[in-house]
Amino acid sequence: MLERDFKETFVNIKKEIISTQTQILSDANIRLINLYFKLGKIINDNSKWGDKFIDTLEVELKIDFPNIKGFSARNLRRMKKFYLEYKDEEILPPAVAKLPWTHNIMLIEKIKDKNKRFWYANEAINGNWSKVILNYQIDTNLYERKALPDKKNNFKDTLVEPQSDLANDLQKDPYIFNLPLLKEKYIEKELEESMVERIRDVLLELGTGFSFISNQYKLVVDNKDYFIDMLFYHLKLHCYIVVELKAVPFKPDFIGQLNFYLTALDEQVKDKTDAPSIGLLLCKSKDKLTVEYSLKGIDKPIGVSSYEISKYLPKNLEELLPTEEDINLHINIEDSNKNK
Repeated sequence: MLERDFKETFVNIKKEIISTQTQILSDANIRLINLYFKLGKIINDNSKWGDKFIDTLEVELKIDFPNIKGFSARNLRRMKKFYLEYKDEEILPPAVAKLPWTHNIMLIEKIKDKNKRFWYANEAINGNWSKVILNYQIDTNLYERKALPDKKNNFKDTLVEPQSDLANDLQKDPYIFNLPLLKEKYIEKELEESMVERIRDVLLELGTGFSFISNQYKLVVDNKDYFIDMLFYHLKLHCYIVVELKAVPFKPDFIGQLNFYLTALDEQVKDKTDAPSIGLLLCKSKDKLTVEYSLKGIDKPIGVSSYEISKYLPKNLEELLPTEEDINLHINIEDSNKNK
């Protein structure tokens, strides 16, 4: 009993320490970003002197602040650009102020549309993305795959708010899975096995909150065995998520199979404190109207998306993905909060 209580207490203590460290770093970063914004204004106001002003400013700042980095001529020009990008805003957008400087520069250089840029800034804050992951998400067009309203599901009809909105937000179309060893022509079993082998990459693509439980998860109904391709638990939605994989284009029959799995899962596995289980059907392709007709009248929450197979992922990205220990710690913290 003491050992169990100690572990739970330690998890809570560790959570508080991490939370405080994060707040301290966040406050310091906000002050730094606002400083750069103010310096950018001063530099812009003295633009009449051209590059000579920036070059002289670099020298003087390095003399007076020899132990502080960030005052190179290149970075001073970036501050000016940063100011010009946001000078018309009443206040510096919160997500922009919270993001590290390198993230902000990347967003300015790669994304011209401000609404799209702010969307990535908020996602980066919520997902605690590193610079490498932010770059990857931009390069794989996450905004178009997740934020644009052409996703096919029945979440509004089968889930109550805010669960329906959260479920809709987690869905992407298409999903892009990095499976470099998967051969060009594959069957569903090979796709599933490749995803399990690269589960850390898959978790990155599925998004924040997904925890992998098992592949080929067995359900028994009327003494017959049925197997779910991949079963996850979502830590924010507090529900099971069934992912069914199809190596062929969408067919209406797939919805009936997934609906059956969700019913069995809710009857046999779901706890009374869990939200309704959600189904995610991933197909090689789909027709819009066929999916819409197939989802009508279905009372279980189901989303249908296509997927693509990528053969490349930057090596340094893999180092930044969550480890199994990180995922288990997250689960323990969530469980501890849930039981309070």
